[in-house]
Amino acid sequence: MIVIDYLCWVLALLVIAGGIVATVFAIRLARPRLALLALIPIGLGLLLAVFGVRLLPDPPAFAVVLALGVAGLGVLAGSPLTVYVLDLASREPVRRGVNGGILIHRERTGEEQEVLRGGATVGHLERAAIVGSIALGHPEVILAIIAIKGLGRFSELDSASARERFIIGTLASMLWAGACAVLAVLTVA
Repeated sequence: MIVIDYLCWVLALLVIAGGIVATVFAIRLARPRLALLALIPIGLGLLLAVFGVRLLPDPPAFAVVLALGVAGLGVLAGSPLTVYVLDLASREPVRRGVNGGILIHRERTGEEQEVLRGGATVGHLERAAIVGSIALGHPEVILAIIAIKGLGRFSELDSASARERFIIGTLASMLWAGACAVLAVLTVA
């Protein structure tokens, strides 16, 4: 039975590592669809947790390693997954500006403007804070994250297109981080 436990742990670690590798390729190759592979370890982990299946060997170090992998996946994979969701939600392909923001047409003037610059960096920090706050047992911190993000972006949200992308992107990113954080906590519980 101990051998099976160790094999399950190694398999879980390989699946998480595969999700991380797919995420890195998704980011480097600008192919957000590759990050969908990150859904496999998180989905399987949450499904096993729902049914109460715990296949980890006894030393808690194994669970900590898996939880850190899941947390890392929660922070990293959020960017390409959010881009993928935004692409699905947009009527037109999302075009990127030179500073990493998205290009939109201003409603009043019709000119093109780059908004939501630094979104990838903000997203990584946001997801790290969400994973950390849930892992430490303080999910109320997420309210402060939402407030800070909303206030910080308020001046850029003067067009319907920017507001729509901001809301969709934020929700996709936060849902992903929350799911990963819950799985990380359940892994070490």
